[in-house]
Amino acid sequence: MPTFRYKAVTPSGDIMQGQMEAVSTQEVVSRLQADGNVPISAEESGQGAAGSMLDFLSGGRRVSQRDTGLLTQQLATLLGAGLPLDRALQILEDLAESEPLQKLIKAIRDQVRGGSSLSDALESQHGVFPRMYINMVRGGEAGGTLESTLARLADYMKRSKELRDSVISALIYPALLVVLAIGSLMVLLAYVVPQFTPIFEELGEGLPLITELVLLVGRILQGYWWALAIGFFGIFAYFRQQMAQAESRLRWDARLLRSRVTGSLVSRIEMARLARTVGTLLSNGVPLLTSLSIGKSVLSNTVMAEGVEAAAKEVKTGDSLAHALAATELFPKLALQMISVGEETGRLDTMLNDVADAYDVEVKTTVDRMMALLVPALTLVLAALIAMIIIAVMLPILQVTELV
Repeated sequence: MPTFRYKAVTPSGDIMQGQMEAVSTQEVVSRLQADGNVPISAEESGQGAAGSMLDFLSGGRRVSQRDTGLLTQQLATLLGAGLPLDRALQILEDLAESEPLQKLIKAIRDQVRGGSSLSDALESQHGVFPRMYINMVRGGEAGGTLESTLARLADYMKRSKELRDSVISALIYPALLVVLAIGSLMVLLAYVVPQFTPIFEELGEGLPLITELVLLVGRILQGYWWALAIGFFGIFAYFRQQMAQAESRLRWDARLLRSRVTGSLVSRIEMARLARTVGTLLSNGVPLLTSLSIGKSVLSNTVMAEGVEAAAKEVKTGDSLAHALAATELFPKLALQMISVGEETGRLDTMLNDVADAYDVEVKTTVDRMMALLVPALTLVLAALIAMIIIAVMLPILQVTELV
């Protein structure tokens, strides 16, 4: 049975933390509530260790997205239990696991105690909280629904992180495979193959073309590896410099969308981000034009971001969102149809969240399929290159053996 680490507030207002064996997180929460406590967090011990390791590797110098997501969830829980905002922030400050997070919560609490609203206190934290986050909190304060707003925010951050993590996790193994493949080829060409050069010289026969090419590559790697490294980093720096320029980034993003390999995946990822952001904002009472403006800022593809900006201008003149997005010819047709239905039924926020859920699943499925094809392809390419090197080494020896 797994062990869970938990934190809770006792009926007397004290902070309680410890470990408990349970089947699931829900069981931990239920047992704590049955004792009259207010659960703040509960996670498997292994997950907590992984989070601590990530904090250690990042140097613990800044507040991570994981920290802000956990802070949002815990604050929503404490407010839902009836605690005043000031007291809830004090408890979270005491529970903070890192010094940067503790300082952040203390700064927010001090400003709240000084008479500032929570949204103003968040806005003054130098970009730690995105514009969407602050606008939603401000709307929740105005409507008296801060607790439910924070709960929606926590859910939004959790789902966005899950989408990003699923893509990154799927890319880790192919990336490691590419690195190992390049490393293995370099060792073979720069160290193993040159060991056969004296043997080839003693044979006194003309070497096959493939052997000459492999030996040439080996000599280049041995003598000019530093030049190749400089060239690689130079190309990388040039690419980054180009991506920092608006026109170059726009051309690159346009190529990604036109590509048969990446186009569909990129549009679905961006559609999921846009729908999740706009749907969450609309659910919290943020106007559509403001939601689109914020939604545009979460997109990483500049072409689609410009498409959202153009659609927002059309919506401002009275056009429907579905028709305005369709005019850009950048967004998936299924998503546009669902958005159109949402506008017709007056449930646009709900439909946008449904679109995000649907495309989250599609993105994960598409990435899994692509990786299922990519890994065998990389393996076959590596095997073919190694086989070519072996043939290049053995071919002269076999030729001499036949002559003898």
